[in-house]
Amino acid sequence: MTITLAQLATKFLERPGLSLSTQQSYEFTLMSLLAKYGRLPVEIVSRQLLSDYLDGLKHLSVSTHHRHQAIIQALFNFAVQEGYLITNPIVGLKLRKPQKEQGEHTTDQRIRYLNPEQLDVLYSLVAPDARMHAIVRLLHRTGARIGELLALNLEQVDMSARKFQVVGKGNKQRWCFYSEDAEQALLFYVDFYRDATVKALFTAQNPLTKEVTRLSYSRVHGIWSDLIAQSNILKGVRLHDLRHTFATERVGLMGIEELRALMGHEHIQTTLRYQKVTSLRAEEVAHKALNILTKS
Repeated sequence: MTITLAQLATKFLERPGLSLSTQQSYEFTLMSLLAKYGRLPVEIVSRQLLSDYLDGLKHLSVSTHHRHQAIIQALFNFAVQEGYLITNPIVGLKLRKPQKEQGEHTTDQRIRYLNPEQLDVLYSLVAPDARMHAIVRLLHRTGARIGELLALNLEQVDMSARKFQVVGKGNKQRWCFYSEDAEQALLFYVDFYRDATVKALFTAQNPLTKEVTRLSYSRVHGIWSDLIAQSNILKGVRLHDLRHTFATERVGLMGIEELRALMGHEHIQTTLRYQKVTSLRAEEVAHKALNILTKS
C-alpha cells in the first residue's frame, strides 16, 4: 500500500496515547519537512534526501537540530512498525556536531552506563545475595530509580504480567516492565528471603532490635558500595548507572517517545542524550572489532 509522507505523518500524530502538547510539538517540528516532501510516497524518501534536509537546518541550535532528527527517526520507525517500509532510512545517521561559529560547544556532562563486561562482573558479585540480585536485575531491566523501587509494596507488583507501576518525579505514574531473568531473581527473593510480616517488596531486619521494616536507601547504598569495591572494573559505578544502562541499550530498538515514556522523562531533550551515547558506544565497538580483525 502506497502512502505519502504527509499521510504517514497524520497517522503518526493521531496515535492514541500522545498528549496534546506532544502532538503539537511533533507537528510543529515536522511542518517544514512536510512542506517540502509531504506529497512524496514514503518508499522513495531516501536516506540522502533526509540527510540533505537535516543539513539544511543550519539556523537551528544543536539541541533543537537533534530533536528534529529524533522525531523524524521516530516517524520512520512508525512507518516500519505499520508495514509501510522495511527499514528506517535514517537509522544510525550521525547527529550534527556543535558549530563553533554559532557559539555551540560540546558538554562535559557524561551519561555513565555499564558495558557488557561490567555487567557480567556485577551479576557475579550480586549472585550470592538474593535481595540485592533482585534489586540490580529490576533496576537494569526496568530503568526504575532506586527510590521508586524501594517504595513498592509486594501487592503493587503484577507477577503474572511482569510489571509494576511507580510514582516518579513530578508525582507522575508510569509502568515498568521487567524481563524473565529479573522475574526469576525476584521470585527467588520473594519465596525464600522476603519477610512476609510487612507490606514492602524489599524488607530488612534490624540486627539489634530484630525489627523488620522496609529496606532503606542508605542500607542498599552501603551494600552496593561494598560490592563494587570488590572489583576495579566497577570502580565509581553508581546504582543510578543501571537506569542509564537500561536507556542506552534501548536506543534504536524503539521510538524515542516510547523510551521517553518508559523513563518517565518530562522533556524529550532528556531522552535524546542517550542517542549520543549510543553513537559513541557503536564507534567504540567498531574500533574494537577492527583491532581484532587486523590482528587475526
